[in-house]
Amino acid sequence: MKQNLIISALLATLTLTLAACDRPAPTVVSVPGPAVVVPGPAGPQGAPGNTGSTGSTGSTGSTGSTGNTGSPGMSGSDGAKGEPGKSGDGTTVIITPPAPKQ
Repeated sequence: MKQNLIISALLATLTLTLAACDRPAPTVVSVPGPAVVVPGPAGPQGAPGNTGSTGSTGSTGSTGSTGNTGSPGMSGSDGAKGEPGKSGDGTTVIITPPAPKQ
């Protein structure tokens, strides 16, 4: 019986509590979504642009490095020995020295 009394008191308290706090209905705010932009058809093609001006001439390149000196060549072989000349018949050969360089 004690339990019935406690449960009844609890239900009465709960009923009075819920009846005492009448809440106003919740306010609903509608926010419009972002506007969807749809592009229109393409316009006509524009006129061609002007030709650009000629670019500047580049600078002259640097002079290249001098190459290395080559190795000396090998000595040539000796030539074949010629035959001895014939004696002349009383003819005298005069050899003149070359003229001095100026």
